[in-house]
Amino acid sequence: MKLYNTLTRKKQAFKPLKKGSARLYTCGPTVYHYAHIGNLRSYVFADVLERTLAFEGFAVKRVMNITDVGHLTSDADSGEDKVEREAKKEKKSVWDVSRFYADAFFRDCAELNIKKPSRVVRATDTVKDQIKLIQLLFKKGYAYETEQAVYFDISRCKAYGKLSGQSLEEKRVAARGEVVEDPDKRHPADFALWFKRAGRHKNHAMHWASPWGDGFPGWHIECSAISSKYLGQPFDIHTGGIDHIGTHHTNEIAQSEAAYGKPLAKVWMHNEYLVIDRAKMSKSKGAFITLADAKKRGFEPLAFRYLALTTHYRSQLHFSWESLGAAQRALQNLWEEITRTRTAKKSKSADSYLKKFKQRLSDDLDTPRALAVLWEAAKDPGLDQKSLLSFIKQADATLGLDLIKQSKRLAREQSSIPASIKERAEERWKLKKMKEFGKSDKIRLTLAKRGYEIQDQEQGYAIKRVKNQ
Repeated sequence: MKLYNTLTRKKQAFKPLKKGSARLYTCGPTVYHYAHIGNLRSYVFADVLERTLAFEGFAVKRVMNITDVGHLTSDADSGEDKVEREAKKEKKSVWDVSRFYADAFFRDCAELNIKKPSRVVRATDTVKDQIKLIQLLFKKGYAYETEQAVYFDISRCKAYGKLSGQSLEEKRVAARGEVVEDPDKRHPADFALWFKRAGRHKNHAMHWASPWGDGFPGWHIECSAISSKYLGQPFDIHTGGIDHIGTHHTNEIAQSEAAYGKPLAKVWMHNEYLVIDRAKMSKSKGAFITLADAKKRGFEPLAFRYLALTTHYRSQLHFSWESLGAAQRALQNLWEEITRTRTAKKSKSADSYLKKFKQRLSDDLDTPRALAVLWEAAKDPGLDQKSLLSFIKQADATLGLDLIKQSKRLAREQSSIPASIKERAEERWKLKKMKEFGKSDKIRLTLAKRGYEIQDQEQGYAIKRVKNQ
């Protein structure tokens, strides 16, 4: 199995640190608003990774954080805490806001067949662990204190920026245009480990006692504390969106490796943006679409999952309502193709398809080509129903499209179609093959008036009950 490692900038064979197991950390959501579909793409990717590792025979332990404190509106440690700002807007407590949006996030995940990680940990539940890690950084000379906060001294970290490839000087230049709200910072890019209840944060609603005074942790320290506590260090794979590379993941690496003197993760994997009108989807810009928005337009949640799988995770996913519509039609056609009765006199084995499918996924999670193999098998007249379903069951363990469940649902719907409708549909099909298009269209219109749609396929047709009839 080969995976692209952002750290080495190349695909490499995955060799776990412990034989037979894979320890995986996923950067979780900041729960101040509904997740948009660009966020959800990241979790579909992480889910497919976890499923594929399991498919390859690894015992997977995946940990994910929930950021419910410390993530400010700017990555430069300026602005307000996102959760607190939303709480003020909604006139609710920060605890109520974070719980509400965390619950909404997991409902979206369930509808997208995204498995819940082995362990989900809220930042606010590990503040003591974060304080201990900061104390260790002080002891090793990597942290310093000002009147407003505690910072990580990036000048002490020679390998800082190795994930992004950005040098300290480039980081300094990039930071010149950012708002620096603490004049006592030694380097513009030094990042906060702990914010004191002072200055702009003097009335922060979430706060804990610490050796540096009452306050709250910065955004980056939570992931280092949570991952080391539940996965150890180093662990096998760390995932997230590409927007995490330059700041969040770079800072995670710096503080974790400074504290423990060893790598944080062996492999770093990042998914590309979902873009709409050539711009990345963003809550901060107010231009975003949620799963609920898609459902209101009549789309099934799994149609979005299918759409995400049609593009490699390291390529931008170009979203439009038209592309989502095409994905929904393709997914429904796939369900119907699997449902179609097969009468192969002598069925061949599906082993060749399974082998090819595994090869595609093991090549850096190449889901578009894996889907192509799935379609090839579904359309193969040489496979009987039993052979096909055996292959589908194994393939869908990684793709998560509910293929067997949905095909059974369609089969039940097909069985409820009256015999008279089926007879007329078959008559129409025969007329169409005889190129009696006028007569066949007349039957199609008659069936449509009775509430049944005929959908022609490459090797036959499907009868579908039209809703609201």
